[in-house]
Amino acid sequence: MTRFFVALLTPPAVTDFAMEVIGQLGDRHQTHTAKAPPHITLQAPFEWKIQDIQRVEAGLAQFAQAHSPIPIQLSGFGSFPPHVLYIQVLKTSGLMNLQSDLPQTLDPELGIVDPKIRQRGFTPHVTVASRNLTRQTFGLVWEALQGFEQIEVEFWSDRLTLLQHDGQQWQIRREFSFDQSQQNLIGD
Repeated sequence: MTRFFVALLTPPAVTDFAMEVIGQLGDRHQTHTAKAPPHITLQAPFEWKIQDIQRVEAGLAQFAQAHSPIPIQLSGFGSFPPHVLYIQVLKTSGLMNLQSDLPQTLDPELGIVDPKIRQRGFTPHVTVASRNLTRQTFGLVWEALQGFEQIEVEFWSDRLTLLQHDGQQWQIRREFSFDQSQQNLIGD
């Protein structure tokens, strides 16, 4: 079995900003994140047989083609005390609808379920510190995070990404483009 997850990746400028924050927090406080490109998780990690991954890919391709690109808004920093610090992603209707639609494809057709999402709900975010962040260091790292320029960015997300763990880190396995024909017709 191999581990996978589904996410929206950030565009280059946001990725660069997030990596700078991750790097500086890591240098100062020895914090880390999962070894993945900056992203907004839509489907938490799950295990799947690599020889059967085409079924998941086909489901994601069909799902993506049924959805239009969505605007994503980032605004400042947030936290899940005492172990996670992140760039806040606003809960726009487009993003919330996309995330709530995904399990309706993955669960009945493939049996991929995230039981935690049903318990705690979906809080979109881009993690900047989650490893080696203890109760003792949380306050110090949160204070350091407030020293960074507060990010206020909006961008269009036009694809889903399936990431695969290679035993060391997360790699992009495949991207699935949303239906581009509707982008200019939608609002949030």
